[in-house]
Amino acid sequence: MTVRIGTRASKLALTQTQQTADKLAAVGGFPVELVHIKTEGDVKTGSLSQMGGTGVFVAALRDALLANSCDVAVHSLKDLPTGAAVGLSIAATPQRVDVRDVLCARDGMTLAELPGGAKVGTGSPRRAAQLRAARPDIEVLDIRGNVDTRLGRVPGLPGNPTEEVVAGKSCDLDAVVLAAAGLERIGRLDSVSEFFGTDVMLPAPGQGALAIECRTDDAPRQAGNTEGSNGVLAQALAALNDDDTRLAVTAERAVLARLEAGCAAPVGAYAFRKGSMLHLEAVVCAVDGTKTVREKKATDGLTEVGATLLGIEVAELLLAAGAAEIADLAAS
Repeated sequence: MTVRIGTRASKLALTQTQQTADKLAAVGGFPVELVHIKTEGDVKTGSLSQMGGTGVFVAALRDALLANSCDVAVHSLKDLPTGAAVGLSIAATPQRVDVRDVLCARDGMTLAELPGGAKVGTGSPRRAAQLRAARPDIEVLDIRGNVDTRLGRVPGLPGNPTEEVVAGKSCDLDAVVLAAAGLERIGRLDSVSEFFGTDVMLPAPGQGALAIECRTDDAPRQAGNTEGSNGVLAQALAALNDDDTRLAVTAERAVLARLEAGCAAPVGAYAFRKGSMLHLEAVVCAVDGTKTVREKKATDGLTEVGATLLGIEVAELLLAAGAAEIADLAAS
């Protein structure tokens, strides 16, 4: 049995999928094969938020699973819509890596050191809103492209292929904001000038985590459930799952689901287990950064149901504090 693993063809997607494939093969003892899937987000240009947010990278992979063109798909978990996909299951969430957002700025500057009017690029309304809240005097610009392309917009960063200033292409920005996890996976953490604390910038729900998705019939069978499988693939997937990561991202995604927030809504959330408690903090920002609502709560209910309820409770606190009034939560 060769397990076919669907992936986007970007450098980051291929890297994290290959790492996952190697672990699956080692645990399951079966050969694996990567299947490249072209998604709408890889083909179209323009603002990511206007195309439906990061969910545009997911649909084609899910279609490939349902069409039996691959057996497993590896997603950045923050890209997954919160709604269930009929016939598919998140079979595993491996141990999460660094959840933080980072600044990659010219001359090694931090956010506080950037001059007024500095141009900072990001494709995320969540990051843009929190940047504007922290530094209302800078210019935040919407950018697209893979990680290397975005880093190439900042002069002087290690690994950049050119120092030529070309508007919209290279060396034309003072900084960009990216996820630490992605930079770590492709070996470009040397471009980071500042790691943002969650007090400055809460990450996207699921950031730093991967979701391994498969057809429900092939997913690990849960106790007391007739769905799923006890086969070799299912057992290998179950071995890659990290329970604490699963609880954390379940709580974070429950915030999004209760807020009925679209992919482009300026919402951040971060949950983590400490001892016998699961802690969750979430934020909703006005896109222009002028208003912010932030709430936190903890639970000792260390189950997926408990994590979901925690997310719902924090979302209710956000709504009661006026989250729906300051941001377009339905933004797609």
